[in-house]
Amino acid sequence: MNPLHVISLCAACASVAFAEHEVNLEAFTSKGQMMYSDTSRGFAKAKGPAVVRFKGKYFMYYTVKQNREVRGLRIGIAMSEDLLIWKRWGELKPEHDYENPGFGAPGAIAINGRLHLFDQSSGKGPKDAICHAWSDDGYTFTRNSTNPIFRPTGDWTVGRAIDADVIEHDGKLLLYFATRDPQMKIQMQGVAAAPVDSDFGRDQWKQLNPNGPIMKPELPWETRCIEAAALCKHGGKLYMFYAGGYNNEPQKIGCAVSEDGVKWKRLFDKPLIPNGAEGEWNSSESGHPYAFTDEDETTYLFYQGNNNRGKSYYLTKARIGWKERVPFVHKR
Repeated sequence: MNPLHVISLCAACASVAFAEHEVNLEAFTSKGQMMYSDTSRGFAKAKGPAVVRFKGKYFMYYTVKQNREVRGLRIGIAMSEDLLIWKRWGELKPEHDYENPGFGAPGAIAINGRLHLFDQSSGKGPKDAICHAWSDDGYTFTRNSTNPIFRPTGDWTVGRAIDADVIEHDGKLLLYFATRDPQMKIQMQGVAAAPVDSDFGRDQWKQLNPNGPIMKPELPWETRCIEAAALCKHGGKLYMFYAGGYNNEPQKIGCAVSEDGVKWKRLFDKPLIPNGAEGEWNSSESGHPYAFTDEDETTYLFYQGNNNRGKSYYLTKARIGWKERVPFVHKR
């Protein structure tokens, strides 16, 4: 099974020097492509995007890396009018002990006029867990008083939960997360559910896969890792875009389909979006996807990439089309 794919790159508006290579972002933008990175730390790194339309604007939340002055990961905020040009607004700073030494990899969703973020603690290894915050303006967030709200249980998992993504389905909010086996070697996917009209506090979540992962690496290109589930709906079914392989192995993006959100079937035995060829901007990886469906029902897949084994990171997007309920990446 080979996916129908043509990689669509993306851009912003300047030339930024990579640690080893240089990418002319202005050239990407002139072609109507999106490319974004965060240079607030003195280097170009933005990872793990989450995009949502909220109160007439596009918001993108992403992971900002640390430097000598700023300890730990944080969540950056950028805004756009057209999904092409993104401008950095600022970042969320830690307010509680559980957000130290860092937090990031957010998932975002708007429900009844309120924006919700589901992010992860960082730097705690097996004890990393999912946290929740909400906002009425997209900029200022109130943390859930029960944080961290979720970590998995069972003898198949070490109890870690990272890379949150959420989607409404049958009156519930499904929370997808990545976890590892007790030896911390294999990255796998799990899912929990809470009533969509709840406060998403810790006591609201029910783990739907208590006895094992909903997906684990099986194909050669997935190596030992499936992470960063990115959910969307089409034709009454749920689709999960996911990252296979650890960062820069290289990481690539696959896709699976489900009727109930728990039992999943891969659509392809090869990546839907592979890493780029030698010399291309994403030769080291195309990873950590996020699926965003706009108001006109157009689906975009945002993802991260680099060409120097993680010394820099950029965020881009591809437009997803559907042929007989099978996704493909549009040509421009």
